[in-house]
Amino acid sequence: MSVVATLASPVDFQAWREEARALLLQGVAPEDVLWRVEGEEAPLPLEREAPAASLIPSEIRVPRRFVEMGDLAIRHRDRQRFGRLYRLLTRLAAEPRLLERATDPDVAELNAMVKSVSRDRHKMTAFVRFREREGEGPRYVAWFEPEHLIEEHVAPFFVDRYASMEFVIFTPRRSIVWSGGRLEFGTGGRPEVATDADGFSAAWEAYYRSIFNPGRLMPAAMRKEMPKKYWANMPETRQIAPLLASAAPRVEGWLAAPAAAPSKRRPAPPALAPAVVAAEPLQKLAAEAKSCTRCPLYQDATQIVFGQGSEDARLIFVGEQPGDKEDLAGVPFVGPAGAIFDEALAAAGLDRKQCYVTGAVKHFKFTPRGKVRLHKTPDTPEILACRWWLDKELASVRAPLVVAMGATALYALTGKRITMRDARGRTQPFGEGRRLFATVHPAYVLRIPDLAQSRAERGRFFDDIAEAVRLSREAA
Repeated sequence: MSVVATLASPVDFQAWREEARALLLQGVAPEDVLWRVEGEEAPLPLEREAPAASLIPSEIRVPRRFVEMGDLAIRHRDRQRFGRLYRLLTRLAAEPRLLERATDPDVAELNAMVKSVSRDRHKMTAFVRFREREGEGPRYVAWFEPEHLIEEHVAPFFVDRYASMEFVIFTPRRSIVWSGGRLEFGTGGRPEVATDADGFSAAWEAYYRSIFNPGRLMPAAMRKEMPKKYWANMPETRQIAPLLASAAPRVEGWLAAPAAAPSKRRPAPPALAPAVVAAEPLQKLAAEAKSCTRCPLYQDATQIVFGQGSEDARLIFVGEQPGDKEDLAGVPFVGPAGAIFDEALAAAGLDRKQCYVTGAVKHFKFTPRGKVRLHKTPDTPEILACRWWLDKELASVRAPLVVAMGATALYALTGKRITMRDARGRTQPFGEGRRLFATVHPAYVLRIPDLAQSRAERGRFFDDIAEAVRLSREAA
């Protein structure tokens, strides 16, 4: 028999927690709960059954990470979000470390929702434009249409940033009002509430024209970072069409102009090729690498993360650099991306012990954010400095096929800035008797916020690994 759980607010995570805790202690299964919000349509059941908990817990303990992620995920527009969270809660009661399995479908869904909500918050903080108005109420007004239910979540950002001015931000669902030192929420509005009353749009347009560089025009990337749905709220976007139309003639004019005097800049580094290096035992190389100071990254990393595998391996995989978990463990590909990599190898019928796995850069490069270390892409000097070790690894492991996973690895191996779009799934000569195959880094799959797209890319990555395994066996 189904139980109907009713919530007063669609974004009150604390109320959901209390309701979910009571249901779990009563032993109510996820597929037996119909969640609804007061005033909204009839509840929706989960679209698939979940593994039932083995027993009714006497107490409920969940990782702090689940609480933090749940507070974001509950703001997702997915009407099944309450059920998804409850299903995950029931599984966490029996598997406390479940969130560490990034490839688990329920965990992947939670990660996707959190990423989508976080991205929506970023868009709102970047694309809200205030306009001054006269009359009663706050002096400044803005309009924004978020994808998710983030108004209460993002309001403190605007209060902290614009504490000295009174404002109201309208969305279709809510209004965020900061006036008289008080933060309040009201009913939603329409775009007309934030018309260009102050005439300041001309200043925005002038600024946008002044920073536009036609030589770096990338319309696809621009639309990805600033989707067209936000353009109507941003006065500077009225300049996009004329600036796009004028870009090609301006660039052609630059190309037709007389050449300038040569600069004194250093020439670009030459394209790399596999160096002629004597083969050495991998154990000896790994021991020598522990004292590596060829670039500054060693100063902050916990330890060097050298390659792992046998000198007799028939396949070499080169990634980017260690992540947080690899840096702590001293072993390549043991984090969430490593889990996807291992699954892809297993699906292709290959054990990791039959491969040699390493990174283009051996030390973890990161930016600290409190207790968290955020991955930072290695720069060219760091990649070139670490090529010293990569060459030695390539000389010691004479596998006929080398797989570059990600753009950084591809650059480290070839010395050329080749886009993954052009190189993916293809082979090219790589030194004497070898071929180079390119695919994306498995972390790319984890960074895609859209769940359907993430699953599609995951399947494509598995296909790439299967093709690489086939090619290596063919070469053998």
